[in-house]
Amino acid sequence: MAAENGTRKLVVEICNANNLMPKDGQGTASAYAIVDFDGQRRRTKTKFRDLNPVWDEKLEFLVHDIESMASEMLEINLYNDKKTVKRSTFLGKIKLSGSLFVKSGDESLVYYPLEKRSVFSQVKGEIGVKVYYVDEEAAPVQADQKEETVDEKPPENEKPEPELEEEKKVEEKEKASPPPPETSNQQPQEAAADSAPETNQTPAETENQPVANKEEPPAETAKDKGETGKSSELAVINDLELRSLSGDHNRIGYDLVDRMPFLYVRVVKAKLANKELEASALHAKLIIGTHNIKTKTQFDKDWDQVFAFDKEAINSSTLEVSVWIEGEKNEEQKEASSCLGTVSFDLQEVPKRVPPDSPLAPQWYTLESESESDTLPGNDVMIAAWFGTQADEVFQEAWQSDSGGLIPETRAKVYLSPKLWYLRLTVIQTQDLQLDLGSEAKVRSPELYVKAQLGAQLFKTSRTQVGSAWNEDLVFVAAEPFEPFLVVSVEDASSGQSVGEAKIHVSSIDRRTDDKTEVKSRWFNLIGGENKSYAGRIHVRVCLEGGYHVPDEAAHVTSDVRPTAKQLAKPPIGLLDVGIRGASNLLPVKTKDGTCGTTDAYVVAKYGPKWIRTRTILDRFNPRWNEQYTWDVYDPCTVLTIGVFDNGRYKGEKDVRIGKIRIRLSTLDTNTVYRNSYTLTVLSSSGAKKMGEIEIAVRFCCSSWLSLMQAYGSPMLPRMHHISPLGPVQQDTLRHTAMRIVTNRLARSEPALGQEVIQFILDSDTHVWSMRRSKANWFRVVRCLSRVASLARWLGEVRTWTHPSITILVHGLLVAMVICPHLVLPTVFLYAFFILVLRFRYRRHIQHNADSRLSYVDVVSLDELDEEFDEFPTTKSPDTIQIRYDRLRAIAGRAQTLLGDIAVQGERLESLFSWRDPRASGIFVLFCLFASLFFYLVPFKVFVLVLGFYYIRHPRFRDDMPSLPINFFRRLPSLSDQVM
Repeated sequence: MAAENGTRKLVVEICNANNLMPKDGQGTASAYAIVDFDGQRRRTKTKFRDLNPVWDEKLEFLVHDIESMASEMLEINLYNDKKTVKRSTFLGKIKLSGSLFVKSGDESLVYYPLEKRSVFSQVKGEIGVKVYYVDEEAAPVQADQKEETVDEKPPENEKPEPELEEEKKVEEKEKASPPPPETSNQQPQEAAADSAPETNQTPAETENQPVANKEEPPAETAKDKGETGKSSELAVINDLELRSLSGDHNRIGYDLVDRMPFLYVRVVKAKLANKELEASALHAKLIIGTHNIKTKTQFDKDWDQVFAFDKEAINSSTLEVSVWIEGEKNEEQKEASSCLGTVSFDLQEVPKRVPPDSPLAPQWYTLESESESDTLPGNDVMIAAWFGTQADEVFQEAWQSDSGGLIPETRAKVYLSPKLWYLRLTVIQTQDLQLDLGSEAKVRSPELYVKAQLGAQLFKTSRTQVGSAWNEDLVFVAAEPFEPFLVVSVEDASSGQSVGEAKIHVSSIDRRTDDKTEVKSRWFNLIGGENKSYAGRIHVRVCLEGGYHVPDEAAHVTSDVRPTAKQLAKPPIGLLDVGIRGASNLLPVKTKDGTCGTTDAYVVAKYGPKWIRTRTILDRFNPRWNEQYTWDVYDPCTVLTIGVFDNGRYKGEKDVRIGKIRIRLSTLDTNTVYRNSYTLTVLSSSGAKKMGEIEIAVRFCCSSWLSLMQAYGSPMLPRMHHISPLGPVQQDTLRHTAMRIVTNRLARSEPALGQEVIQFILDSDTHVWSMRRSKANWFRVVRCLSRVASLARWLGEVRTWTHPSITILVHGLLVAMVICPHLVLPTVFLYAFFILVLRFRYRRHIQHNADSRLSYVDVVSLDELDEEFDEFPTTKSPDTIQIRYDRLRAIAGRAQTLLGDIAVQGERLESLFSWRDPRASGIFVLFCLFASLFFYLVPFKVFVLVLGFYYIRHPRFRDDMPSLPINFFRRLPSLSDQVM
């Protein structure tokens, strides 16, 4: 933040653009940029006839309101400046949220793809910019700077300010109007949409004239702000997510859940008539029905505590608040407290309060003793009591009767996963190593390898001779706040002794966002030996990769695909509101007092880096949470994960799984509330067990349908995953490393989110062998191929004339396809269109849950489940391991045979061209010669017609034995006889 009397300036460096769309009819373009921010406009110079212009210009903007800078939008528009044409043409635009702005010194060059302004815009290319802000003391503008701006030569055809405003209005009308139905009209409309008005005004007048006042933003900016929907927190990424975390319960209207009535009692403080008791320790006691609650003991008589009692569980019509003096402990270690008086409230007279009403002001009440003679008029207590709901702003910090009071482990919390980076270490070479090999140096050349360690992660390079180069990449997962050092050591491969090591400060490592930024290599001195002396030096290249997304979930259930660097983040496309209403018919998980069963249930939901945990409802089989949360949505093809657990941590035990559901956002209609009950099923070594049901309300809000549709055409992962991809094995290793880091970080929170909870939500055991999952995946493949099998059966019925009428119709269809082949594809797609339209009315309105039949849990054996939940490495007896090993060998043998049969078919086809069987290859050569002559003389349509008639000929004209081509193909040789 700037100083009290200082100012903040936003600096936008327009560096260059690449691969722009030609607009002048001669294959080039003369580009200039117009930048709008906070009612201010700046313009760059025009670069004539250059599709890859380089400006390198700095444009400064004054930030009027520092606090609201994150909600402002920076817009950069590129136009083509033509001398011979009156109107300029549009080249593209980008919009950046204020949350992406970084402080001076942390900026980097980022290339953004140019976006369209309307449906008919022709735009391509990218623009490279740097955006950062500078805090400085307020100073008057120098006169020479003003003169330099005024004396600058104006570019031709500059647009006046009123025409720019008029163009924005025209642009909005074009966006709102539907596209024309005729193709012939698209050309002039495109020209109108891409055009920008000309100008005869000097650039000094344009740059210094504000577009609009602070209170009246430009139409385009106001529209963008309106498209963000419900909240101004629809900007971007972690900074704004932190804002939404604190405001989750205040800004949400709780419209997806039921309002739960609570009795709120706020005990503020007390005052005593007897001055001799001023130094005494006091506490207040609240009695309502079976609840008997005591405040904290204070010497200053100032408690200021709020208590929330569930109205449905109140079995009394009176509230009593009493004040007590703490006494000294007697011989039996019991405190002898004395009551100063009591205040009673009739609950029927307690007022109701619904936010946004102002808080109820507390009042002084006289403490009354049992006898009127003992009542002192100076003994008072300040109290406020009202009926409210869980939407009350004090609910989260109040003592809650249904969740055990003020136990930290039972209260609702919001957690954030740490920000993860890929750290890439490229080991190049070593030099000047101080090796002590003795007599072995004459016999052999020593082999060395480099070992790098970041926290608990350790990777090694391959072995190489002294003086050789490695040029190998080692990739780590680094989490903010970073580990202090990356330790790089050179070791002897034969002895395992360290030659020397170097420590690299992780905080000093360069960061890059794309592959265009070159990272400089560095030399580091190696320190080795007991006296920490110089042992040589190592040449490495190290950087933090911000252009990748670091996954901590499986790819098929991911909830976030954004890159690490916030400069590359895009604005959200919508909001996800989730109302966790309650659960029903939960089974007992543990015993209470060793006699009866009980369940202390709570819910954990994860989407993106944000985790939420509801409060724990103690000792209820039908708990009602009625809590509502929200997330920013950046991609519609993501998954929300919700798990239910039994809380054992507040008693020093582990939490127990009750069930888990997943909701894919792409299956939800926008701006529609889905309120469904889902079955909770937990899988253990004893089998699958239904634990109850959970009621969830979900709403996916999206204000821009066009942005939602564009998301389906954009790649899921950031650009670096496609430009410089990581290998599948390396990705899997890094994903499990990220899972461990997230688990350890959240387990260190206060209160902790248990390790067993995080692993269950993230599915950290999906890579472990499971007979059940293997069968389930096999039957999924069979299910996908069942459509092909059904088509093959139908063709078999047509071929065998099972239904003669259908076979005759197929003959007519074949003739029509041969005569009019150009109608084949239109007919197929039209048929698919009608099928999909008819099936739309039968689509599922209830979201899918975990399918026990698809998961193959109903017919799996107990031994296979016990193997699935076995630890790694196993702790079972040798006999059990032998049985499971033999079973795995049998399954692998069948898979091995299947792979061999597939290989045989390919090798038979290959043998035709390799002359492995000279007679078969000779027959195939003659066949190719006669086939070429035949197809030269016979039209292809006639061949297709004859072949079709021959295939579906009547059974009386068909032989029961295999055909000649099949017999010939089965006789071709394979390489199976050469396999040992």
